Order: sequence, then structure tokens, then C-alpha cells
Amino acid sequence: MTQPLARSDEWRRYWPLVVTAFLGLALPSAAVNSMGVFVESLEREFGWTRTEISGGVALASLITIPLSPLVGAMIDRYGVRRLALLGLLLTASAIAALSFADGAVVQWMVLWFIFGLAALLIKPTLWTAAISGAFNGGRSLALGLALSGMSMVLIVVPPLTEWLISGFGWRSAYIWLAVIFGIPALGMSYFFLYGAKDRQRIARAGPAGEVEQALEGLSVAEAFRSPALYRIAGATLITLAFGAAFLAHQFPILTESGVSRHNAALLASLAGAGSIVGKLVTGWLMERFDGGFIGCITNSLMAIGMLFLLEPFRTPPTIVLGMLIIGYSNGAKLQICVFLTSVYGGMRNYGKIFGVMASIMAVAGGLGPLLGGMIYDLTKGYNALIIVGIPSSLVAGLLLFRLGRYPRWSSSLEMRELA
Repeated sequence: MTQPLARSDEWRRYWPLVVTAFLGLALPSAAVNSMGVFVESLEREFGWTRTEISGGVALASLITIPLSPLVGAMIDRYGVRRLALLGLLLTASAIAALSFADGAVVQWMVLWFIFGLAALLIKPTLWTAAISGAFNGGRSLALGLALSGMSMVLIVVPPLTEWLISGFGWRSAYIWLAVIFGIPALGMSYFFLYGAKDRQRIARAGPAGEVEQALEGLSVAEAFRSPALYRIAGATLITLAFGAAFLAHQFPILTESGVSRHNAALLASLAGAGSIVGKLVTGWLMERFDGGFIGCITNSLMAIGMLFLLEPFRTPPTIVLGMLIIGYSNGAKLQICVFLTSVYGGMRNYGKIFGVMASIMAVAGGLGPLLGGMIYDLTKGYNALIIVGIPSSLVAGLLLFRLGRYPRWSSSLEMRELA
């Protein structure tokens, strides 16, 4: 069996893989997070309602729920390289194809359905499988840097899309987004993307003396009996549901708190920057301390951020601090799930296991904004959402407290056996 690499050796050897995953995660996120900028142009040209416009994105997201475990199984069987190259090419093409919208709502939905199918191949399951299979000692920070690709999109894409629409029109803007985000991701993947399964295939085809590294971890049956994985899934469902609810409604939450629209937009950007910090700091901490404990603290921080937005505590400084804390916690939630799933499930069936986690994330991402809207309609305000979110965040934190010793897979590096 191949000897594990030291953390510094991992980074020297695999840093291009982290950059590749960063770019690969940004491509589908660019299409989804630019939608708000396209709304007025589509309304003006086709007379569509906002429900009809956003229905395409919702449809693309719903596809994730039943199909993510299937894609995860494909990753386990075929490796990440083949799926990524195909998925990036198809996803970039599907984004460019949105420029062909002709005013028929059915056609718009079909275009987004095609996008959703293509993007399934390059969801976080694929990129995190590639990084988790390459990194052990530096895995958490590597995941944090790669997942920052989605946070980068939140900051860069809205102004970029607005500039493209103003200068070239909305149809050309879709084509340019596909080119700007698709070509670098495809090029980097072609040269640098090799997952654990791909390296196994190369080893088998290489010199006779080269020994392939076995992938170890839980079987599918063992994963379904793992208390740690159930607790990780529960914490992820709660944090993503309330995180999605807050993100979808943060602008009106702020404006109804007395914040001007201009300052609300600045605070939303501040939360986006906080999410990047959350990924990187949490990644650094989880490499050095028990990942479950760090996840517990990070999830619980959301409760403090929400508390600062309630009327008794709400002042201009606490609103800024609350948005920073919420952004930090929101930014780390996906990374916490990815890292802990790879640790407690291993890499043997990572695609299948995390594919189920991805379905749970899709459910939470869809229910969260709906939950926020329902609470607002029933109570005529967002205080109830915040009040429910505070204890829920604490529960999500407690679910990760003392998950148990790290499994010591024989092929892993620096898997500390922590109580």
C-alpha cells in the first residue's frame, strides 16, 4: 500500500486540484446566483411573472433530490475525471443555451431542466470526493478553499452580470457567463483533476511494481447503521434549512428592522464575505481540533447572530455583528458536513453516502425559503423565524458534540482518535 503524504507534501502535489474544484464549483453557482440580475430583462421582454422566471431554477434544484445518490454511485464506480469533464462541458453549454429563450414558459422550464441534469454531474459531491481522496492531513482546509468558489460567486457574479447585460444584452450575458466560468474550469480539470478512483485506474495500468492504494471506509449497509452519520445528516438538515430561509429573506429582514435598502445590500455583501472567512477559518480549525466539536461551536454561533437581530438587542452595531456571525456560520455549514462525512464514512463509498447527504441538502434548500415565507405570512413579520431559528441552531450544534473517535482507516493520514 502507498505511504501517506505529509500535509506539506499534499499541498505541493495537489494544490492545482483545489484550484480546479474552486472553479468547477463556481460554474453552476454562477447560473443560479445571477438569476436575480436577469429578472427585469426577462420581465420586460417576455412579460413573465417572477414566479415563472424563478420556476426554472426551482426545477433544476428539485432534480437534485432523487438523483444525487445515483450520481454519487457513478462517482464511486467511474471516478471523478470522466464525469467532471462531461458535466462541465454540458453545464457550460446549458448556460449558454438559456440565451435561446423565446418567450414560451415551457421552453424556459425545459432549458433549466437540461441545466439541472448537466449540473448534477458537477455538484459538490464530485469535487469533495476528489479532494477527500487526495488530502488527509490537510483535507479540511483544502475543502474550505475549494468550497469558497461558491462564495466567490455571490460577490463577483451580480456586478459582473449587470455589466454584461448593460453592455451586451441579456442573451449575450448568458453566453459570456458560460465562457468566463466554463473554459477555465474545463481546462484545469483536463490537466489536474484525478480522483482516488482515477489514480487507482492509472496505477493498474502503470508499471507492474506500482501498487494501488485501496479505498477504505464503511459499506453502504454500515453507513445506514452509523449513528454519527445520522447526527451529521440531522445537523445539516437543520442548519441548511434555516440558513436558506435566512439567505432568501435577509433583505426584507433587514429593511423591516429599519435598515435602508442601500445599507441592507452592503450588509448582505458583508455576510457573503463572512461566509468565505467561515470556510477558511473552520477548515483550519478542523485540521487541528476535533471536527465534531468545531462543527458544534460553528453551528451554535448562528443562534448568537440571530439573537442580535431581535428587537431587544438590535442596534446598528449588533446588526453588523449579527450579519457577520450569520455569514460565518452559513459559510461553514456545507464544509462541516463534507469533512465529517468523509471522516466517519471513509472513501470506499463516499459518493453514495454523500449523495444521500446532497439530497438532504436539496430538501433543506427548498424548504427553507418556503418556511420563511410561511412564517412571515402567518405572523406578518420575521421575528418568529428568528425565534425558532435560535434553539434550532443550538440543537444542530449539539448533534455534532462528541460524535466519537475518528475511525482509523489504515490508508488514512493523521486520523486522530479523539474521544
